Amino acid sequence: MQVSNKRDLGLYVHVPFCSTTCDFCAFYQERPSKKGFEQYFFALEQDFQSHLENVEFSTVFIGGGTPGLLSSIQIEKLCTLIREAGLNSNYEWSVEVAPNEITSDKIKALLNGGVNRLSLGIQTFNQEFMKGLGRDHDVESALNAYELVRNAGFNSVNLDLLFGAPGQSLEDWQDDLAKAVELEPDHISTYCLTFEEDTALYAKLSKGEIKIDPEREAEFYELAWDYLPNHGLLQYEVSNYAKTGMESVHNLNTWAMNDWIGCGPSASTQLNGVRKKNFSNIDQWGRNLISGKPQEYEEWTELNEAEIARDAVVFGLRMNRGINMGEICKRFSLPISIFSQINRFLDLLVNEGLAEYQEGNYRLNREGRMRCDGIAKEMPELDRTII
Repeated sequence: MQVSNKRDLGLYVHVPFCSTTCDFCAFYQERPSKKGFEQYFFALEQDFQSHLENVEFSTVFIGGGTPGLLSSIQIEKLCTLIREAGLNSNYEWSVEVAPNEITSDKIKALLNGGVNRLSLGIQTFNQEFMKGLGRDHDVESALNAYELVRNAGFNSVNLDLLFGAPGQSLEDWQDDLAKAVELEPDHISTYCLTFEEDTALYAKLSKGEIKIDPEREAEFYELAWDYLPNHGLLQYEVSNYAKTGMESVHNLNTWAMNDWIGCGPSASTQLNGVRKKNFSNIDQWGRNLISGKPQEYEEWTELNEAEIARDAVVFGLRMNRGINMGEICKRFSLPISIFSQINRFLDLLVNEGLAEYQEGNYRLNREGRMRCDGIAKEMPELDRTII
């Protein structure tokens, strides 16, 4: 595969297995089984061989599902596949794990395999809310898992926290944040509970058993925006916080629209002007890889540099540091005139008190970041006559 080297390249590997389905989760997943694991690894090897020749990854992210469900031997096998694909000398390699799935043997396999960053899916320290979200662990096991991970020797440890659970108060959310801060993680990712179709929570919403309150959600966001920076975890994106220098490089590269390759069922790729998504079905994904025919995808979209650059603007506005239009034009070898409508839109945000402008750099202020999803939807298209 011919890969452009002009920007850092990432790798995402999807491990689809989950022992239980959380009430809020809409990601593709499979129940673990011996046959399923064998099928997965056989197809994954084909996926790697077909797509990962002559590449060098700057970042790796293994997500799911629950990658921690893999045995230590399976973890070693997966890590070997990734190392053989190619890593640069200063890579970041993250793996998501659930508290109830992590063990000393698995941690050893991850470290020996080359993983240097672990993301622990705590979600909440409140047992009542944990049960309501369908999480398959209790608070004590979550704390024990963190202690095990923290002392293992990873360069960075992230905690995932979820807010906006039915019945959760601001005091409950602050209590979660306080307990997280006490553990001194390097990074915290916060997620507002969303109601995706085909989830247990969506069914409850449809029946009127629970309700969405946007104003309440805003208060949860703002509480984290104030609390975490005051306790040493600086906000660098709407939902992400880190100690100085401990930001997620994989996320930063993705938001900057650097290319990435996705392996595994439902994994997405952005490479050389194409975005594509593997089939969200382990059988279909596997058959597709070993058929000997040109690979097909669940989704396929061709993009030019200007369209990718526009996405770099959209996602860059989620960052506290904002965006510099001149730098984006230089990165993507585009004339500044192509962004004339977007520049007018950004100036309008400044005039409306939603953004700030200084020396070529636009950044959303507090009110703007609160409305960033709506701003993204209103972002103008590019002037195609100049492309």
